Amino acid sequence: MKKKNAKLFRPTAFAIPYIVVTIVFVIVPLILILIYSFRGADGSFTVENFKTVFTQKETLTQLGKTLEIAIVSTIICLLLAYPTAYILASAPFNKVAILSLFFIIPMWINFMLRMFALKSLLHMIGINEGFWPAVIGIIYDFFPYMLLPIYTVLSNMDKSYIEASRDLGANGAKTFVSVTLPLSLPGVISGISMMFMPIFSSYAITQMLGDMNTTVIGSKIASLFQNQNYGDYGYGSALSFVLLIIVLVTMLIFNFLSKKTQKSSKGGKKA
Repeated sequence: MKKKNAKLFRPTAFAIPYIVVTIVFVIVPLILILIYSFRGADGSFTVENFKTVFTQKETLTQLGKTLEIAIVSTIICLLLAYPTAYILASAPFNKVAILSLFFIIPMWINFMLRMFALKSLLHMIGINEGFWPAVIGIIYDFFPYMLLPIYTVLSNMDKSYIEASRDLGANGAKTFVSVTLPLSLPGVISGISMMFMPIFSSYAITQMLGDMNTTVIGSKIASLFQNQNYGDYGYGSALSFVLLIIVLVTMLIFNFLSKKTQKSSKGGKKA
């Protein structure tokens, strides 16, 4: 009896509900998308949907525009978030708690309300819909996801390395480049991955703040599934699956870089 109770209360047993939910709401829908991606308008098996993804000029243009928006937004957000995280990590704890509220409280407000407020503000200062308003909206929405990983790494960093660098005669700039920046790279990579990958499927911001020239690939997928044309389901599924593969490859690259930087930073600490 005791052995049976021990098996029921093993740590792995608590993962069963999560596994069931993942299978029902993640794995099964992905299998359905994969099946639909190989079906034509008449229900027959075909690979034309994937051929269309890689040959249709409009799709390739939107994919390139999505990459452009994602890269520009991520770089600007990183340039804004890193100094902010550095200041927060250097501030006393009571000031950090107060300053953090300015970045956390907006996340409690409904997403659509925040975007409508930002759109109204941009119109008040004379900025109409386009590329840069869409970039501003993405930065505004994803800024905490870039800030928090960097802040966590910087705040947990062993300050004795910085003190040792200064004792050896390095100035503030050299200490930052040689010590602080390399040790904070895992947080930077984590922040980039948390922001860069979701932009591919986040089309609401570009629809509200962008124009016809700033539509991301997620908008096309949504329009294909909203149409009542069975043939569009196959093409939309194929495009979704290709996008999923791109995101997975990007995730693997970021995970590899993160592990590599963590190993190098540990090696530097041991040395």
